[in-house]
Amino acid sequence: MSNPSSEAPRLRADAARNRERLIEAAKEVFGEAGATASLEAVARQAGVGIGTLYRHFESREALVGAVYQREIDRLVEAAERGSPDGPRAAIRAWLHLFVDYIAAKKVLVSAMSQAPSSLEAIMGAVKVLLDRAIEAGEVRADLRPEDLMHALAGLAYAHDRAGWRESALRLIDVFVAGLAP
Repeated sequence: MSNPSSEAPRLRADAARNRERLIEAAKEVFGEAGATASLEAVARQAGVGIGTLYRHFESREALVGAVYQREIDRLVEAAERGSPDGPRAAIRAWLHLFVDYIAAKKVLVSAMSQAPSSLEAIMGAVKVLLDRAIEAGEVRADLRPEDLMHALAGLAYAHDRAGWRESALRLIDVFVAGLAP
């Protein structure tokens, strides 16, 4: 998967920090007020001026795309990192992170067209997690990445209802317990 941030020119340390603060602030502001929230509010939340925001992101779409891409990158990195508590614990932690991704994604739907390979990256991350867990004998050997994604699709179905996140996290625990061989 191509990471747009790795193709960009190397930033000075302070500029890189500002970019990261802007992405994190955008995730928070968009999460609270939607993807049409004021870019001035994003800059204010990041502690920078609006000019700094526009030096890093030429448009709202570019900022939304950067937030979305970072969420995908976090999912992939978490799968690669695993967990010191074992492969099944890594699956559980990754599923919890995926719930956060779903919550962010509902706000960032417009960025989907900017990251067409995101499903491919997510499926690759799920494969890494399952392969490790199967090899360690911690989950059923007949599981496929598609099985896990189908279960996640069910969890994502009601993402706009009150209490959805807590319910999803509870169901993940039940689901992970049922993965045992």
